[in-house]
Amino acid sequence: MSSDPLLQPYQLKHLTLRNRIIVTSHEPAYPEDGMPKGRYRAYTVERAKGGVALTMTAGSAAVSRDSPPVFNNLLVYKDEIVPWIREMTDAVHEEGAAIMIQLTHLGRRTRWDKGDWLPILAPSHHREAAHRAFPKKIEDWDIERIIKDFADAAERMKAGGMDGVELEAYGHLIDQFVSPLTNELDGPYGGPLENRMRFCLDVFRAMRERVGDDFILGVRYTADECLEGGTGKAEGIEIARRLKDSGLIDYLNVIRGHIDTDPGLTDVIPIQGMANAPHLDFAGEIRAATSFPTFHAAKIPDVATARHAIAAGKVDMVGMTRAHMTDPHIVRKIMEKREDDIRPCVGANYCLDRIYQGGLAFCIHNAATGREETMPHEIPKAAERRKVVIVGAGPAGLEAARVCAERGHEVVVFEAANNPGGQIRLTAQSERRREMISIIDWRMSQCERLGVTFHFNNWAEADTVLSENPEVVIIATGGLPHIDVLSRGNDLVVSAWDIISGDVKPGTNVLVFDDAGDHAGLQAAECLAKAGAKVEIMTPDRAFAPEVMAMNLVPYMRSLQKLDVTFTVTYRLEAAERNGNQLIAHVGSDYGGVTKSRTVDQIVVNHGTIPLDDLYFDLKPGSKNLGEISYDALLAGTTQTVERNPDGAYRLFRIGDAVAARNTHAAIYDALRLAKDI
Repeated sequence: MSSDPLLQPYQLKHLTLRNRIIVTSHEPAYPEDGMPKGRYRAYTVERAKGGVALTMTAGSAAVSRDSPPVFNNLLVYKDEIVPWIREMTDAVHEEGAAIMIQLTHLGRRTRWDKGDWLPILAPSHHREAAHRAFPKKIEDWDIERIIKDFADAAERMKAGGMDGVELEAYGHLIDQFVSPLTNELDGPYGGPLENRMRFCLDVFRAMRERVGDDFILGVRYTADECLEGGTGKAEGIEIARRLKDSGLIDYLNVIRGHIDTDPGLTDVIPIQGMANAPHLDFAGEIRAATSFPTFHAAKIPDVATARHAIAAGKVDMVGMTRAHMTDPHIVRKIMEKREDDIRPCVGANYCLDRIYQGGLAFCIHNAATGREETMPHEIPKAAERRKVVIVGAGPAGLEAARVCAERGHEVVVFEAANNPGGQIRLTAQSERRREMISIIDWRMSQCERLGVTFHFNNWAEADTVLSENPEVVIIATGGLPHIDVLSRGNDLVVSAWDIISGDVKPGTNVLVFDDAGDHAGLQAAECLAKAGAKVEIMTPDRAFAPEVMAMNLVPYMRSLQKLDVTFTVTYRLEAAERNGNQLIAHVGSDYGGVTKSRTVDQIVVNHGTIPLDDLYFDLKPGSKNLGEISYDALLAGTTQTVERNPDGAYRLFRIGDAVAARNTHAAIYDALRLAKDI
């Protein structure tokens, strides 16, 4: 048996867990009609195949109709969910893993205009800032009904083959009862801690009566809201002791913080640039104070940190949830002593930020996650070896190189710069986003292992490519900043890239016109402000930086507000002209009827990129397919067979920003779904 602390089994009541790594509950937003159908099942089972001890689904599953699925939650109040749950649990158990599900009533953490348009409710009329809906103050008949709903749902989950259920008690209805900040009830459910905990214990009691003792019950709860007047550490420890002493539950899953605002949520679930495992020691204090099985997850992205969590006795089971979205086979790679092959989570939080904007959870640099039915995590070998030439060593080019090499092809990559990375190398110059470079470093290590040939400092032209006698050519040359967006004065502006790279010295009074709404605009503004400039960020949109999304916006705002950066929305930079050693920025509005001007000494434009596609068009006439991609074949996962030129010598494709400005995930997805069938 291995001596690795992470690979030791753990006995949780009657349930033997094969190691110490879990995937904690989270909602990837994959349900269809509220059911965990094929996509959801495939995603969940992949992590079981990868060796995880326990995978928890749903974050969280709704037990009542007046807990509308604002995150596309599973609907466990429906009897029809049981066979879908059974298909998933059977498949997970076949892989040797245990499976649980998290149940909840969202309370005020949702909206009344979702689902059945029923009024939402809470133990007070205070709305949650994040979802902006004012709740009804809960009544006695609501409490009785919801307790029964929890018990009914637990019974359904046991019938569906789950090993247990976990209750969500941070930010959701149960926690809204427990927290003095959100409970304004009188009588048995309001006031002192004993009363505020009554609803939680009544729910557990009702569930335990339904499911019996041979079923795991746990709770994920906040032991310190980190809010004045809220549940503090001392009370959080007391809550833990009372939960243990109730005899109703089998473990605690510890959270620290609050999730009712974007900044609060980001502190609970930290992103890149924030400290790893910031709440691990706190979870250890709860375990020490209670001597009770303790789980915890919060930015534990790497094996070393997870191993420390177990070896140091901080927790009994360690959650690596976002890490398993990046690489579902972490445990298997640990067992095979292949830790260097683990695809690293970079904390970009593309997964969660998409959910909070109503999208599906995707990993920024594993395009197979959430697409397990069509995209492979392990690349199969091709029937025939081919010569593939790739131009560009950014994320798209490197992913194409990795996948083609895994297929068994001979791969040659040309890159004009002296290092790989493209725009990611640029964005990683920010201290807060330096983890992004792991997207590149991991692919380079995989390509080197697979024998890919690289030619750096080589501006490839058509003759360069053709001299390799390729059978397949993939153009992944990316794009260049698009700054010619003004009616006049385009020669007077610089790009966000110019500022981030340091190629242009920051001015002292700067207007940043951000018409793309992505990271580059905010990164440039931060660089300028840190250099001492007075900075105004202007956007024609009704909100700034929409592509950055909620949780990623938090660190920017904390920095930019301290630097006194000004934000201006709904105004468009239309033209620029020189006035001595100053610039006049002419500003209008898409809403019409308004013109203004600003006098500044520097104008920075962030308007995405224009494809760097000259090489593609130079090579197009000599290709078999004349650059055409069959979308039918691409989406069906079959080989590209388009023949447009009988005299063509190679197949030609382009991917990523060489096609159009998008994002890192799109570039990597382009590469994976094309190259996996070459």
